[in-house]
Amino acid sequence: MSRHERSCGTGRLLMGLAWVVLLLGLWQWGSDVTDLRQGISAPMTGDMAAAGRPPEHELPPAAAPLRQAMPLRVDIPAIGVQAPVVPRGLDGQGAVDPPPYDQPGVVGWYRAGVTPGAAGTALFVGHVDTESKPAVFYRLSGLRPGAAVRVVRDDGRVAEFTVEDVTILARDGFDARQAYGPREPGRAELRLITCGGSYDRASRTYSANVVVSAYLSGAGR
Repeated sequence: MSRHERSCGTGRLLMGLAWVVLLLGLWQWGSDVTDLRQGISAPMTGDMAAAGRPPEHELPPAAAPLRQAMPLRVDIPAIGVQAPVVPRGLDGQGAVDPPPYDQPGVVGWYRAGVTPGAAGTALFVGHVDTESKPAVFYRLSGLRPGAAVRVVRDDGRVAEFTVEDVTILARDGFDARQAYGPREPGRAELRLITCGGSYDRASRTYSANVVVSAYLSGAGR
């Protein structure tokens, strides 16, 4: 798992020390949650070679942002994900509070940030595995640019996102702004984040995070 960029309700990044502190707390989440369990992964999780591949086809243009609305479900057909989305906040240490481990099929949305489809960057987090089986974002690193991510919202709209980049970011030398800052100002963007890289059984931590960047390319009902 991982930490995320924090956006205000208008989609603009919070600036200054508070923003930096929040990012540090969010990044710490990836270390904290993987420390809790043995992990079932082989040394690498997902299709790591897929990360960073160029799109096979030209990507569609960005669509105009939607109004704010709560996310209910996320569908990612390319990796077989169809999962409920629940709002999450920060825990007592300032890290993102992930979905409970007894709900491995649930995706968490950072509720203090942007809602998916609104201008700015919305943040989704999910477990890669549990002690005994893969979790909702186990195949996240296998996504390619051009893949569709659909978010069902409580206003009856379906925000349709297109993946533009899949990045494996090592914990050492991590650049929070690169990972979670908006790619293009004014767009509606989405980040999907989970643990990745190699799993160290001694320290019970992953060496990296998978960060999928997508942007709003359409909307339906």
